[in-house]
Amino acid sequence: MQWAEKCNPGPWVSHSKVVARAAGEIAAVCGLDKETAQVLGMLHDLGRYKGVTAMQHIIDGYEFLLKEGFEDAAQICITHSFPIQDISVYSGENDCSPEMYRKITHILFHARYTDYDQLIQLCDSLALPAGVCLLEKRLFDVALRHGVNEQTIPKWKAIFNIWEYFTIKSGTNLYDLFEEVESITFET
Repeated sequence: MQWAEKCNPGPWVSHSKVVARAAGEIAAVCGLDKETAQVLGMLHDLGRYKGVTAMQHIIDGYEFLLKEGFEDAAQICITHSFPIQDISVYSGENDCSPEMYRKITHILFHARYTDYDQLIQLCDSLALPAGVCLLEKRLFDVALRHGVNEQTIPKWKAIFNIWEYFTIKSGTNLYDLFEEVESITFET
């Protein structure tokens, strides 16, 4: 991450650290491996090392980590943006070549989502660079920056279903794991 941050400094690094922390905390109360969750959370946006990109960051991270031999982490680089395994739910610009777009579509179609894929999708939807916030704030933040499409509402519903899944699995209100939720959500 230090190398990636030197390549492309920006708020994505702080966001990734918050995703990693959130993933570790939720994993710990859900019977998942905390360290694995933290590493996957830290690496989910690694493709941003190449610069300011939109959809392309997911394939850049995937290819980098796959080349390094980290297949599970590579998959997270793709799946973190797709709580529904359909490329049309992507929020933002398609700056991929047709070949990259086909590759992402193929990977999504064949991916077998694990609890870690869903955990990183959830934590990506909870994490601002300053800390964990309510899902609604983060989802709205992304919509304001990247726009919406006909898949926005189904994508949001999928994220809330993942929230419910981990809430039931943990037996706790996940927001209680993060003392900053109220201040980050309602900061002016």
